[in-house]
Amino acid sequence: MKVLFDTSVLVAAIVEPHPMHSRAFPWLRKAKAGEFDLIVASHTVAELYAVLTALPVKPNILPGPALRLINENVITLAKVVSISSADYISTIKNMAELSLSGGIIYDALIVKVARKLSVDRLLTFNANDFKRVWPDSETTIYIP
Repeated sequence: MKVLFDTSVLVAAIVEPHPMHSRAFPWLRKAKAGEFDLIVASHTVAELYAVLTALPVKPNILPGPALRLINENVITLAKVVSISSADYISTIKNMAELSLSGGIIYDALIVKVARKLSVDRLLTFNANDFKRVWPDSETTIYIP
């Protein structure tokens, strides 16, 4: 089974005081146990770094520890998937056709990865945002 993690699930799984940690961490634990193939979009890795280093937690997560967390929980574990410039352009065109603007483009890029790899599940705590760009994904988008 191929499971793509959104940033919202990765942050919750990695950061113990996160309010959704108990729901997200079991999925990360299963990935580490090899129960499924963990997939992450390449831009999610950058977003994860940005979020971890800006989270309002005490103590703050500094750049070095953020890199260590990403390495231990994503880089060494997941298949990190990049998309082509043509994929970016077609995704932007699709968003314009749907009259969707703003940060939803990042969810649309994750959907592009999900579709290209035919993932079985896309884990996110932002299901409604993903459903706006992938309305025919009833069985794929999953909230832990």
